[in-house]
Amino acid sequence: MTTLTTRLSVPADSPFGPANLPYGIYSVPGQPPRPATRYGDHVVDLGLLLGEQGENAVFTEPTLNAFMAQGHDRWTEVRAVLQAALREEIAAAAVHDLDAVTLHLPVEVADYVDFYASEHHAANLGRLFRPQNPDPLTPNWKHLPISYHGRSASIVVSGTDIVRPAGQRKGPDDAVPVFGPSARLDIEAELGFVVGTGNPMGEPISVEEAEQHIFGAVLFNDWSARDIQAWEYIPLGPNLGKSFASTVSPWVVPLPALDGARVDTPVQEPAVLPYLAMDRPWGLDVDFEVRWNGEVVSRPPYAAVYWSPAQMLAHLTVNGAPTRTGDLFASGTVSGPEKDQRGAFIELTWGGTEPVMVAGATRTFLHNGDEIVLTATAPGPGGTRIGFGEARGRILAHPSDGR
Repeated sequence: MTTLTTRLSVPADSPFGPANLPYGIYSVPGQPPRPATRYGDHVVDLGLLLGEQGENAVFTEPTLNAFMAQGHDRWTEVRAVLQAALREEIAAAAVHDLDAVTLHLPVEVADYVDFYASEHHAANLGRLFRPQNPDPLTPNWKHLPISYHGRSASIVVSGTDIVRPAGQRKGPDDAVPVFGPSARLDIEAELGFVVGTGNPMGEPISVEEAEQHIFGAVLFNDWSARDIQAWEYIPLGPNLGKSFASTVSPWVVPLPALDGARVDTPVQEPAVLPYLAMDRPWGLDVDFEVRWNGEVVSRPPYAAVYWSPAQMLAHLTVNGAPTRTGDLFASGTVSGPEKDQRGAFIELTWGGTEPVMVAGATRTFLHNGDEIVLTATAPGPGGTRIGFGEARGRILAHPSDGR
């Protein structure tokens, strides 16, 4: 029997060219989910391209976890083999059009930690909530990457609708707490990092070792109910105001694909403690766009984020906490110094006091039916751009919400 083959080509300016090759999970009708890469607007099945025997049996799994657990050297090997294979003719059965497949959550998320790594975001919230303080940052902010432990089960893939959360809230005019759907529903544009291999309990990951453990990056929208969060967060921090949903993009961009996007972090002063010290703390030159009902309202620059991914992972484990394959940690809201670079609507509308026009309508926080789409690109080799796809979500009314 003759095997039909095809030779794929992508435009030179495609954000999903040979320098990217992100990993994801796809399915077609009647078939279970399987690992794939994206090449231009093609989805290429990894098992049918590279084989399904031996170590490659991981390419028949419904998540990327088994592949990630094989470790950094294996990721490097597969990436090189994949780039070489796509330069040649490949089995036509391995190729699908992007619009003909369903994309799934790429990773079974084990644990999830969200950081607070953008100085501009933290300072803006400090000015909003603590205007009496001369320094908008908390005393610990420049000494350690602040974070909270989130809920991994509520992380969903792009395209999943988000039901407006309900909970306790107490506004300034409320004599007692009230219960109901959130009236101040917000977003947070973030970059998420997927842990490919973890560390045993009691053996921290150093800043130098972090790159051996980080498999890749995804877009991340940490949906936030600001009114629920404001009532609950003192003294233990965010809980129900965050735990109802977070959206990730379906493609995990491998860390090596972002080599051309490496930049220095902002100058870290005062000097950090030795376990966070790096000869060159590296950030990423990733440019976000936030679309609200189809209109771009913000362009947050990840290059402005203060703490590096390596420092975040080192701090997460410095107390001896273990991590596992599939753990995800996110940067927290990405914001820049300008108003149109703010990655959360609580900043963009200054706590709701400065409404913005969105597609001809006035908005402060999210209405039912609103749709948010995060996209981002980063520099690649030879003037190309590396794409992340999108993190898309639409707000549905809470069952008790009559609005």
